[in-house]
Formats: sequence, C-alpha cells, structure tokens
Amino acid sequence: MNIKKPRVDIVNDLLEECILAYPVSSFIISLYKQYQLRGSLSKKQLQGLHSKAGKIKDVSISKLVTLEAIIKRMPTRYKSELPPPQPLFEKDKEAGLLIETILEKYPQHKRVLFLKLKYENNELLSTAEVSELKKFKQLIK
Repeated sequence: MNIKKPRVDIVNDLLEECILAYPVSSFIISLYKQYQLRGSLSKKQLQGLHSKAGKIKDVSISKLVTLEAIIKRMPTRYKSELPPPQPLFEKDKEAGLLIETILEKYPQHKRVLFLKLKYENNELLSTAEVSELKKFKQLIK
C-alpha cells in the first residue's frame, strides 16, 4: 500500500488566514475560489496574495518566506512588442512618377487626376491603368 503523506499547503493556509483577516475582500475571495477550482494561482496573483498577507500582523513569517520562494521559482513571462503595422501593399513609385510628370504638363487631365486620386487612396492601379499612364507620357514627349 502506498500511503501518501499529507503535504503542507502554504498557499491555502495563507488564503484562509487572509479570509479571516479580510472577510469582505473580493480579491482574496476570488483568489481562494480559483485556488480551490484550479489548484494553483498565477505569479501575479501570488504576488498580490503576498502583499495582502504581509499586512496581517499575526501571519507566520516562515509562510511568507515560503510563498516568496514559490513566487521566485515561477517563470516570468514577458509580452513581446507587436511589430508595427505593415500596409497591405506598397505604392508603385513608378506610377507615382508617371502621374506627376503628366500632371506637370497637363494639370487638368481628368483621367490622370482620377488615377492620382486612386493612387493617393492606396488603391492598386491595374496593369492596364499603368500602361495607360505610360502611353500618356509617350504622347507628351
């Protein structure tokens, strides 16, 4: 027969002492319920429990030190920064130059003004529209 030795549960003991000291604290009650359901707490929750238990004058210092050791043993997770948002596509610089050169010569050209508006609104210019711009530039020369 394997008889398991009863383990001392420091976290549960501290939670019960905190509930006795702070009976209306919703934080301590929620920690206690979560500990009963899951059997563990996160590092941040344990740090919050340590700070609350440290304010109680009758709490055992050895339990606080044990809780502190448990906290130090847990891994610290860091969130990496998200990369800056990338545009869905990059503007075709060649098309932008074509539009500028055509509008320098003919600033009221309606089709090129339409394509410029489309270009500035980050819409893709089709290959037919780019070839149309190239054709306009050849006609200007």
